[in-house]
Amino acid sequence: MALHGKNLIGSKLSSQGKVTFRGVNPSTSEHLPTLFHQATDEEIDSSLNLAADAFPLLRQASPEQIANFLDEIARRIESLGDALIDQARTETGLGRDRLVGERGRTMNQLRMFAALVRDGSYVDARIDHALPERKPVSRPDLRRMLIPIGPVVVFGASNFPLAFSVAGGDTASAFAAKNPVVVKAHPAHPGTSELVANVIMSAVRDIGLPEGTFSMLHATDPKTSISLVQHPAVQAVAFTGSERAGRAIFNAAAQRSDPIPAYVEMGSINPVFVLPGAVKERSATIAQGLAGSINLGAGQFCTSPGLVIGIDDASFQEFKHQLTVAIEQSTPATMVHPGVLQNYERSVSRARAVSGLTCTCSNQPASSRETQALPSLFETDVETWLANEDLSREIFGPSAIVVRGKTEGELLRVASALPGSLTATIHGNNQDLQQFRSLIAILETKVGRLIFNGYPTGVEVSPAMHHGGPYPATADPKFTSVGTAAVLRFLRPVCYQDFPPSSLPPELLDENPRQIWRTVDGTLTKS
Repeated sequence: MALHGKNLIGSKLSSQGKVTFRGVNPSTSEHLPTLFHQATDEEIDSSLNLAADAFPLLRQASPEQIANFLDEIARRIESLGDALIDQARTETGLGRDRLVGERGRTMNQLRMFAALVRDGSYVDARIDHALPERKPVSRPDLRRMLIPIGPVVVFGASNFPLAFSVAGGDTASAFAAKNPVVVKAHPAHPGTSELVANVIMSAVRDIGLPEGTFSMLHATDPKTSISLVQHPAVQAVAFTGSERAGRAIFNAAAQRSDPIPAYVEMGSINPVFVLPGAVKERSATIAQGLAGSINLGAGQFCTSPGLVIGIDDASFQEFKHQLTVAIEQSTPATMVHPGVLQNYERSVSRARAVSGLTCTCSNQPASSRETQALPSLFETDVETWLANEDLSREIFGPSAIVVRGKTEGELLRVASALPGSLTATIHGNNQDLQQFRSLIAILETKVGRLIFNGYPTGVEVSPAMHHGGPYPATADPKFTSVGTAAVLRFLRPVCYQDFPPSSLPPELLDENPRQIWRTVDGTLTKS
């Protein structure tokens, strides 16, 4: 399937810019043939002005039309077949099975949001009927619901070329809320992004949605990202990536003359607490599972465990040995882009230089032509970890630090000092849970998801999932980028006071024509 390398602005292809770049095959370090054109300021302006023009028309689209649109994107992604998988493999070095699974996840979340739109209850409609006889002051008729926020800019993530990219959860949830989307494609997989963008563009046309419903732009210059965030038409931003880039985007959004929400997902250390009872009962099983989680996808998951904490008794020492052996026996894996590998190697080098931190693994370097990450495991004590703030930062890649505690109190000190994270994991038995209730209470304040006797990698796409956490995991821990609640990022409430029925949205009419769940005079009902 031939690639054109152009920006997609509404229904048109555009290549005004003279700056070009190529994708890279990380398995060979070879540049790929297609030239991709970096978006100009004029192209940025055109795409977002189109989105602004499309917004009032998109708001008028029926729920069934939006749901059909999401379903149609999923169907057309599937129809790309091996061409999409092969392109993604070439650009990212990820395995076929991983990419087929990620494609399935991408289609499933599109269909999940289609079902959410058809159900309609996500608008959180609330009706308080007037009480004209109330004393001492009468109550007006009040009706509240969530409405679309406006054009959204979505930044594709490097480590998920499908599920957190052009048609990923951010785009799907923004579409579900009836917002136009402009995607800034990630330069690590520009061809994959183009194939998916073509699908969305054709679905916009065939479903009959306004032209500016979707655009996609290419760029490698960080200034382009800031220009997108600062454009006056943009009403919200979604980003997944590094803390440095995420903070720059967040700051740009906050420093506008009219600040907008920037839902940025950044670094996450994902601590794992291995408690005494669990270590005594099944240390080898935990070590094998944890090594697999650390190395899964070359550690390129935002939920990859980066910190392992336990009380340093004989059982924990055996666990550390088993974990070290499992890490040493792991096969180096290709990272999605040479730049990602360079950042990983710099982070590992900085960790090696910390006094009191020991590297317990001794893998040999891979071929210089391969963008492969060597798994690494470090070990230290609580005092050293607490004294070095850098040790609490994410090392994005297959790496973890084991922290030895002497007492339960030291584990609580580590937990209290943790930065915000997406997840925290506890391996324990029932006795451990009773003994370490204080630990659980601390972790509830630090993360968005608590895992018991499992591993943080693998984020289920479902209504109950929360994929977020306190800073620096995300900029706003109240919101998730995975699951149906992700739609709430791109909606805002509006209250109608004493409006006649003829001017109310159908979701707020007394007869409830859409048959959605609503809170009416304090009672949740479909009546």
